[in-house]
Amino acid sequence: MTTTSTSALEDIQARESRHVLQTYRRAPLAFVRGKGVRLYDSEGREYLDLLSGIGVASLGHAHEGLAQAIADQAKTLLHTSNLFFHPLQGQVGERLASLSGLSRVFICNSGTEAVEACLKFARRYWYTRGEPRTEIIALEESFHGRTMGALSVTSDEHYRTPFEPLLPGVRFVPVNDPAALLAAVSSKTAAIIAEPVQGEGGVRPLTQAFADAINQACAKTGALLIADEVQSGLGRTGQSQPRSARPTAARASGVAAAGAVSVNQPATIARTAAASSTPQRDSVATSGDTIVTSPR
Repeated sequence: MTTTSTSALEDIQARESRHVLQTYRRAPLAFVRGKGVRLYDSEGREYLDLLSGIGVASLGHAHEGLAQAIADQAKTLLHTSNLFFHPLQGQVGERLASLSGLSRVFICNSGTEAVEACLKFARRYWYTRGEPRTEIIALEESFHGRTMGALSVTSDEHYRTPFEPLLPGVRFVPVNDPAALLAAVSSKTAAIIAEPVQGEGGVRPLTQAFADAINQACAKTGALLIADEVQSGLGRTGQSQPRSARPTAARASGVAAAGAVSVNQPATIARTAAASSTPQRDSVATSGDTIVTSPR
Protein backbone atom coordinates (compact mmCIF):
# COMPACT_ATOMS: atom_id res chain seq x y z
CA MET A 1 0.00 0.00 0.00
CA THR A 2 1.36 3.39 -1.03
CA THR A 3 0.71 6.49 1.10
CA THR A 4 1.01 10.01 -0.23
CA SER A 5 1.96 12.83 2.12
CA THR A 6 1.37 16.48 1.39
CA SER A 7 3.46 19.42 2.48
CA ALA A 8 2.18 22.24 4.68
CA LEU A 9 2.20 24.51 1.61
CA GLU A 10 0.08 22.05 -0.38
CA ASP A 11 -2.42 21.80 2.47
CA ILE A 12 -2.69 25.60 2.63
CA GLN A 13 -3.08 25.87 -1.16
CA ALA A 14 -5.75 23.15 -1.27
CA ARG A 15 -7.81 24.74 1.51
CA GLU A 16 -7.64 28.17 -0.12
CA SER A 17 -8.62 26.79 -3.50
CA ARG A 18 -11.78 25.35 -1.94
CA HIS A 19 -12.82 28.29 0.20
CA VAL A 20 -11.12 31.51 -0.98
CA LEU A 21 -11.84 33.31 -4.25
CA GLN A 22 -8.84 32.93 -6.54
CA THR A 23 -8.46 36.61 -7.42
CA TYR A 24 -4.68 36.77 -6.97
CA ARG A 25 -1.99 34.76 -8.70
CA ARG A 26 0.08 33.89 -5.65
CA ALA A 27 3.68 32.74 -5.57
CA PRO A 28 4.00 29.14 -4.24
CA LEU A 29 5.15 30.26 -0.80
CA ALA A 30 3.39 30.32 2.56
CA PHE A 31 4.99 32.62 5.12
CA VAL A 32 4.27 31.67 8.72
CA ARG A 33 6.37 34.11 10.76
CA GLY A 34 8.78 37.02 10.53
CA LYS A 35 11.39 38.89 12.54
CA GLY A 36 12.61 42.33 11.53
CA VAL A 37 13.36 42.25 7.79
CA ARG A 38 13.33 38.43 7.60
CA LEU A 39 10.50 36.08 6.69
CA TYR A 40 10.19 32.32 7.26
CA ASP A 41 8.03 30.01 5.15
CA SER A 42 6.14 26.84 6.03
CA GLU A 43 9.18 24.74 5.09
CA GLY A 44 11.49 26.66 7.42
CA ARG A 45 13.33 28.63 4.73
CA GLU A 46 14.50 32.18 5.43
CA TYR A 47 13.98 35.21 3.16
CA LEU A 48 14.79 38.93 3.17
CA ASP A 49 11.53 40.87 2.99
CA LEU A 50 11.93 43.62 0.39
CA LEU A 51 8.15 43.95 -0.15
CA SER A 52 6.91 44.74 3.39
CA GLY A 53 3.46 43.40 2.58
CA ILE A 54 3.26 45.93 -0.27
CA GLY A 55 4.30 48.83 1.93
CA VAL A 56 2.42 47.77 5.08
CA ALA A 57 4.98 46.36 7.54
CA SER A 58 7.03 49.54 7.63
CA LEU A 59 8.48 48.74 11.08
CA GLY A 60 9.37 45.16 10.19
CA HIS A 61 7.94 41.94 11.60
CA ALA A 62 7.47 41.12 15.30
CA HIS A 63 8.49 44.65 16.32
CA GLU A 64 8.39 44.57 20.11
CA GLY A 65 7.15 48.13 20.59
CA LEU A 66 4.39 47.77 18.01
CA ALA A 67 3.35 44.35 19.32
CA GLN A 68 3.09 45.77 22.84
CA ALA A 69 1.06 48.78 21.66
CA ILE A 70 -1.37 46.50 19.81
CA ALA A 71 -1.69 44.18 22.81
CA ASP A 72 -2.25 47.07 25.23
CA GLN A 73 -4.90 48.65 23.03
CA ALA A 74 -6.68 45.32 22.45
CA LYS A 75 -6.85 44.81 26.20
CA THR A 76 -8.16 48.35 26.73
CA LEU A 77 -10.63 49.09 23.91
CA LEU A 78 -10.84 47.41 20.52
CA HIS A 79 -13.46 49.22 18.42
CA THR A 80 -16.27 51.70 19.01
CA SER A 81 -17.37 52.60 15.42
CA ASN A 82 -17.41 56.13 14.05
CA LEU A 83 -20.58 56.98 15.98
CA PHE A 84 -18.62 58.06 19.05
CA PHE A 85 -15.52 60.07 19.97
CA HIS A 86 -12.22 58.34 20.70
CA PRO A 87 -9.28 59.94 22.57
CA LEU A 88 -6.60 58.84 20.10
CA GLN A 89 -8.09 59.69 16.69
CA GLY A 90 -7.77 63.43 17.17
CA GLN A 91 -4.13 63.00 18.21
CA VAL A 92 -3.36 60.98 15.08
CA GLY A 93 -5.20 63.50 12.92
CA GLU A 94 -3.32 66.42 14.48
CA ARG A 95 0.02 64.73 13.83
CA LEU A 96 -0.82 63.86 10.21
CA ALA A 97 -2.13 67.35 9.51
CA SER A 98 1.08 68.81 10.94
CA LEU A 99 3.27 66.52 8.82
CA SER A 100 1.32 67.10 5.62
CA GLY A 101 0.68 70.82 5.78
CA LEU A 102 -3.00 70.14 5.05
CA SER A 103 -5.93 70.64 7.39
CA ARG A 104 -7.92 67.55 8.29
CA VAL A 105 -7.72 63.79 8.13
CA PHE A 106 -10.07 61.12 6.83
CA ILE A 107 -8.89 57.72 8.10
CA CYS A 108 -9.52 54.82 5.74
CA ASN A 109 -9.10 51.05 5.58
CA SER A 110 -7.15 50.78 2.33
CA GLY A 111 -5.33 52.75 -0.32
CA THR A 112 -8.08 52.34 -2.88
CA GLU A 113 -10.61 53.66 -0.35
CA ALA A 114 -8.41 56.70 0.25
CA VAL A 115 -8.46 57.39 -3.50
CA GLU A 116 -12.24 56.91 -3.62
CA ALA A 117 -12.57 59.47 -0.82
CA CYS A 118 -10.39 61.95 -2.71
CA LEU A 119 -12.51 61.60 -5.84
CA LYS A 120 -15.68 62.15 -3.81
CA PHE A 121 -14.17 65.15 -2.02
CA ALA A 122 -13.39 66.68 -5.42
CA ARG A 123 -16.93 66.09 -6.67
CA ARG A 124 -18.41 67.45 -3.45
CA TYR A 125 -16.20 70.54 -3.50
CA TRP A 126 -17.48 71.64 -6.91
CA TYR A 127 -21.07 70.68 -6.08
CA THR A 128 -20.93 72.89 -3.00
CA ARG A 129 -19.61 75.79 -5.08
CA GLY A 130 -22.51 75.45 -7.51
CA GLU A 131 -20.19 74.31 -10.32
CA PRO A 132 -20.80 70.60 -10.79
CA ARG A 133 -17.45 69.81 -12.43
CA THR A 134 -16.95 66.08 -12.97
CA GLU A 135 -13.92 65.70 -15.26
CA ILE A 136 -10.81 64.04 -13.81
CA ILE A 137 -7.39 64.21 -15.48
CA ALA A 138 -5.27 61.13 -14.74
CA LEU A 139 -1.92 59.89 -15.99
CA GLU A 140 -1.00 57.04 -18.28
CA GLU A 141 0.87 54.16 -16.61
CA SER A 142 -0.90 54.94 -13.34
CA PHE A 143 -2.34 52.63 -10.70
CA HIS A 144 -4.73 53.94 -8.05
CA GLY A 145 -6.67 50.86 -6.89
CA ARG A 146 -9.20 48.22 -7.85
CA THR A 147 -12.53 49.67 -6.64
CA MET A 148 -14.68 51.31 -9.31
CA GLY A 149 -13.68 54.93 -8.82
CA ALA A 150 -9.98 54.21 -8.32
CA LEU A 151 -10.04 51.79 -11.24
CA SER A 152 -11.58 54.50 -13.42
CA VAL A 153 -8.46 56.66 -12.98
CA THR A 154 -6.09 53.69 -13.46
CA SER A 155 -4.88 53.49 -17.05
CA ASP A 156 -3.97 49.81 -17.54
CA GLU A 157 -6.56 48.10 -19.77
CA HIS A 158 -5.71 44.76 -18.16
CA TYR A 159 -7.39 45.99 -14.97
CA ARG A 160 -10.10 48.11 -16.62
CA THR A 161 -11.60 46.06 -19.45
CA PRO A 162 -13.50 43.38 -17.46
CA PHE A 163 -15.38 46.05 -15.49
CA GLU A 164 -16.25 48.63 -18.14
CA PRO A 165 -18.08 50.92 -18.46
CA LEU A 166 -16.29 52.72 -15.64
CA LEU A 167 -16.84 56.28 -14.39
CA PRO A 168 -17.26 58.71 -17.29
CA GLY A 169 -15.32 61.94 -17.61
CA VAL A 170 -11.80 60.58 -17.02
CA ARG A 171 -9.05 61.64 -19.43
CA PHE A 172 -5.53 60.19 -19.46
CA VAL A 173 -2.45 62.18 -20.47
CA PRO A 174 1.13 60.96 -20.97
CA VAL A 175 3.23 61.15 -17.82
CA ASN A 176 5.92 63.84 -17.75
CA ASP A 177 4.47 65.61 -20.79
CA PRO A 178 3.75 69.18 -19.56
CA ALA A 179 2.25 70.32 -22.87
CA ALA A 180 -0.24 67.44 -22.96
CA LEU A 181 -1.31 68.11 -19.39
CA LEU A 182 -1.80 71.85 -19.94
CA ALA A 183 -3.83 71.15 -23.06
CA ALA A 184 -6.09 68.66 -21.27
CA VAL A 185 -6.96 70.65 -18.13
CA SER A 186 -9.80 73.14 -18.54
CA SER A 187 -12.51 74.96 -16.61
CA LYS A 188 -14.48 71.68 -16.69
CA THR A 189 -11.78 69.78 -14.79
CA ALA A 190 -12.66 68.91 -11.20
CA ALA A 191 -9.25 67.50 -10.29
CA ILE A 192 -5.93 66.14 -11.47
CA ILE A 193 -4.81 62.90 -9.84
CA ALA A 194 -1.15 61.89 -9.88
CA GLU A 195 1.30 59.66 -8.04
CA PRO A 196 4.46 61.65 -7.22
CA VAL A 197 6.35 58.44 -8.00
CA GLN A 198 4.60 55.96 -10.27
CA GLY A 199 5.19 52.39 -9.12
CA GLU A 200 3.33 50.17 -11.59
CA GLY A 201 6.03 48.12 -13.30
CA GLY A 202 8.88 50.38 -12.26
CA VAL A 203 9.86 53.44 -10.24
CA ARG A 204 9.10 56.56 -12.28
CA PRO A 205 9.15 59.92 -10.49
CA LEU A 206 7.39 62.92 -11.96
CA THR A 207 9.81 65.47 -13.37
CA GLN A 208 10.03 68.94 -11.88
CA ALA A 209 8.81 70.39 -15.19
CA PHE A 210 5.69 68.22 -15.01
CA ALA A 211 5.08 69.18 -11.38
CA ASP A 212 5.34 72.83 -12.40
CA ALA A 213 2.81 72.21 -15.17
CA ILE A 214 0.39 70.69 -12.66
CA ASN A 215 0.68 73.79 -10.48
CA GLN A 216 0.20 76.04 -13.49
CA ALA A 217 -2.89 74.15 -14.66
CA CYS A 218 -4.45 74.22 -11.19
CA ALA A 219 -3.75 77.94 -10.77
CA LYS A 220 -5.22 78.77 -14.17
CA THR A 221 -8.41 76.67 -14.04
CA GLY A 222 -9.03 76.17 -10.32
CA ALA A 223 -8.76 72.40 -10.74
CA LEU A 224 -7.90 70.54 -7.54
CA LEU A 225 -4.85 68.27 -7.19
CA ILE A 226 -5.06 64.80 -5.64
CA ALA A 227 -1.63 63.41 -4.75
CA ASP A 228 -1.78 59.61 -4.48
CA GLU A 229 1.03 58.83 -2.03
CA VAL A 230 -0.34 55.50 -0.81
CA GLN A 231 2.84 53.68 -1.85
CA SER A 232 5.47 56.40 -1.67
CA GLY A 233 4.28 57.60 1.73
CA LEU A 234 3.48 61.07 2.97
CA GLY A 235 6.31 63.21 1.59
CA ARG A 236 8.67 60.35 2.38
CA THR A 237 10.42 60.02 -0.95
CA GLY A 238 13.24 62.53 -0.60
CA GLN A 239 14.92 64.00 -3.67
CA SER A 240 13.05 61.80 -6.16
CA GLN A 241 9.77 63.57 -5.40
CA PRO A 242 9.08 66.88 -7.12
CA ARG A 243 8.65 69.43 -4.38
CA SER A 244 6.60 72.12 -6.03
CA ALA A 245 3.42 70.17 -6.83
CA ARG A 246 1.29 71.03 -3.82
CA PRO A 247 -2.01 69.20 -3.25
CA THR A 248 -4.94 71.62 -3.32
CA ALA A 249 -7.64 69.07 -2.49
CA ALA A 250 -6.29 66.03 -0.72
CA ARG A 251 -3.54 63.46 -0.39
CA ALA A 252 -4.27 59.75 -0.41
CA SER A 253 -1.43 58.58 1.78
CA GLY A 254 0.04 55.51 3.38
CA VAL A 255 1.16 56.55 6.85
CA ALA A 256 2.37 54.66 9.91
CA ALA A 257 -0.32 54.38 12.58
CA ALA A 258 0.23 54.27 16.33
CA GLY A 259 -1.93 52.32 18.75
CA ALA A 260 -3.80 50.54 15.97
CA VAL A 261 -3.87 47.04 14.57
CA SER A 262 -2.95 48.24 11.07
CA VAL A 263 0.74 49.08 10.73
CA ASN A 264 0.27 51.15 7.59
CA GLN A 265 -2.99 53.06 7.81
CA PRO A 266 -4.20 54.76 4.63
CA ALA A 267 -5.60 58.21 5.10
CA THR A 268 -6.99 61.07 3.10
CA ILE A 269 -5.74 64.46 4.25
CA ALA A 270 -7.69 67.42 2.93
CA ARG A 271 -7.11 71.14 2.72
CA THR A 272 -9.65 73.26 4.61
CA ALA A 273 -11.70 74.31 1.58
CA ALA A 274 -12.20 70.75 0.39
CA ALA A 275 -12.74 69.40 3.89
CA SER A 276 -15.31 72.05 4.73
CA SER A 277 -17.35 71.20 1.64
CA THR A 278 -18.30 67.90 3.31
CA PRO A 279 -20.83 68.39 6.13
CA GLN A 280 -21.43 66.05 9.04
CA ARG A 281 -23.27 62.81 8.16
CA ASP A 282 -22.40 63.19 4.49
CA SER A 283 -21.64 59.79 2.96
CA VAL A 284 -18.05 60.03 1.82
CA ALA A 285 -16.70 56.62 2.76
CA THR A 286 -17.43 53.16 1.44
CA SER A 287 -17.20 51.50 4.85
CA GLY A 288 -18.63 52.12 8.28
CA ASP A 289 -15.18 51.89 9.85
CA THR A 290 -13.91 55.18 8.46
CA ILE A 291 -13.91 58.52 10.20
CA VAL A 292 -14.26 61.95 8.65
CA THR A 293 -13.72 65.05 10.74
CA SER A 294 -16.52 67.59 10.69
CA PRO A 295 -16.04 71.20 9.56
CA ARG A 296 -15.23 73.82 12.15
